[in-house]
Amino acid sequence: MRYLTTLVILLSSAGLLAQSGSESDATPKYSNEFLQIGVGARSLGMSNSVIATTTDITAGYWNPAGLLHLNDEIHVGLMHAEYFAGLAKYDYGSFAKRIDSVSAFGISMIRFGVDDIPNTTELIDAEGNIDYDKITTFSAADYGFLFSYARRIKGIEFGGNAKIIHRKVGTFGKSWGFGIDLSARYQHKDWQFGATFRDITTTFNAWSYTLNDQMIETFTLTGNEIPSNSIEITLPRLLLGAARSFKIKEKFTILPEVGLDITFDGKRNTLIKSNFASIDPHLGVEFGYNGLVFLRTGIGNMQYILDVTNSETLTFQPNIGIGVKIKRIAIDYALTDLGNTSAALYSNIFSLKFDVVKPTN
Repeated sequence: MRYLTTLVILLSSAGLLAQSGSESDATPKYSNEFLQIGVGARSLGMSNSVIATTTDITAGYWNPAGLLHLNDEIHVGLMHAEYFAGLAKYDYGSFAKRIDSVSAFGISMIRFGVDDIPNTTELIDAEGNIDYDKITTFSAADYGFLFSYARRIKGIEFGGNAKIIHRKVGTFGKSWGFGIDLSARYQHKDWQFGATFRDITTTFNAWSYTLNDQMIETFTLTGNEIPSNSIEITLPRLLLGAARSFKIKEKFTILPEVGLDITFDGKRNTLIKSNFASIDPHLGVEFGYNGLVFLRTGIGNMQYILDVTNSETLTFQPNIGIGVKIKRIAIDYALTDLGNTSAALYSNIFSLKFDVVKPTN
């Protein structure tokens, strides 16, 4: 426990240094937000309160140290979600395997994109004529590739991600970015603790654009800013979790977890906020029966908003989910709000996890 506390203090100090060195108003503060949505219906049903308890293949995203609890089989995870009536598509795929008794590795891929967007930048030719045949379509998509490694040292599980990020807008603009995550996990009897520090070195995205003369003219005539090559910076984010498991009789279990998401990119509208950091607390609970059926719920995104009378009202985002595990296959479902309960923008999320049997000689 002493080692885990020391690690959290060191990671928090790193966040302070990163925040103090990035206080320019010109610094982009919300780059690569697609990597904060979450993966796996289990986590979404628990309001992302899984940093301490995730020990399946999705640990490569949440807390790479949890990969050490995989068995010797090859593990595969998949998830597909559609937001805003199918306008935006969110896909996740992963592969992981334990190397030996003290180490494991994994690879994850995330895509968030909007496809078939009409391109009307060449709709009007140089003579002012409209030519509908020149309308084409393009995609705006963000890709994240995570290469995870975990190792157990003196009873504490450590992990990390090397991230490659690719974002593109049709053939007009694209960016490449790189970053590093570090994590740790500690378990003592029925207690579990976890910490993940994302983008600990800050993550940089370098944007480049390719625009022809007609596109530039269209941007100018419509009063839009002409994109230029630039650098975006993603500042560190610290995720903490603490959980305790309870066994009721022989087959029933309860696993509650409390989580804290701490950002250092300015004052956000979170429940706890300051000029240095914004803290977003959330809670999730998983009820299990015989390791086969799981019922989950959680609350998160707690914040105060102003109503029509200019009074502050505390709101929160509820989520629910269910999971079934049969031998080597686990199917999870979550009904989750996109963040504004008044709009009732709920989405149905399904995810699949399965173990591939190793070939025998």
